[in-house]
Amino acid sequence: MSKKTKNRALESPDKYIKALMDISQAITSEQYIEDILKLIVMVTANVTGVEICSLWLIEEKNNKKRIHLKATQAIDQEYVKDRTLTLDEGVVGHVVSTQKPLIIKNILFEPRFKEREMAKKLGLVSMLGVPLQVRDEGVIGVLNCFTAKEHEFSETEVNLVTAVANQAAVAIYNTKLMVNAKVIQEELETRKLVERAKEVLMRVRNMDGSQAFRWMQKRSMDSRKSMREIAEAVLLSEDLY
Repeated sequence: MSKKTKNRALESPDKYIKALMDISQAITSEQYIEDILKLIVMVTANVTGVEICSLWLIEEKNNKKRIHLKATQAIDQEYVKDRTLTLDEGVVGHVVSTQKPLIIKNILFEPRFKEREMAKKLGLVSMLGVPLQVRDEGVIGVLNCFTAKEHEFSETEVNLVTAVANQAAVAIYNTKLMVNAKVIQEELETRKLVERAKEVLMRVRNMDGSQAFRWMQKRSMDSRKSMREIAEAVLLSEDLY
């Protein structure tokens, strides 16, 4: 995409409608969250013509919530490096805290913007940041759009990018639910296999339940295989005799 194309004002609603459709299709797909995030930033950057689009998500670790840069269509290593902020830090934190869009005409003169040197290097000037919101769940992240020239984001542009962000939030939320459900299902299936394998060991090796479980644990550690793989091997060996 040329500089001229990237620096133009945001285009007609038709492209946004197509973007919403692309993201909507992702909601019911079996792609994992990384693929969904890449799709969102690429679609948003393409339909808006901005220089860089970035997506941040709130994640919790050790009972502490922070916001992490998760996806961007930028290829400059300076931009794609791992970055993490507190929920009230920088312009991203401001969008999370206020739960409202933030327009900055020139980020080089914005005190809350923490990476002005990087912005100079990449030629970033104006910014629009919008919250990713899911009904009944609140803000789950932030979608940022940067232009290479000073740009006045109109109300229509803000509303359109917000619509894309809200649809993206639904896609992300639904995908996380899908992934979590899959992990839970796999865990339940593993537990069932382990219980069946324990019963085999108790019968064949005359072990009690605790001994059978510890036997499988030791085999798992010694062989560096999962408990599921050990349980499946036990059940397979039973079928052979």
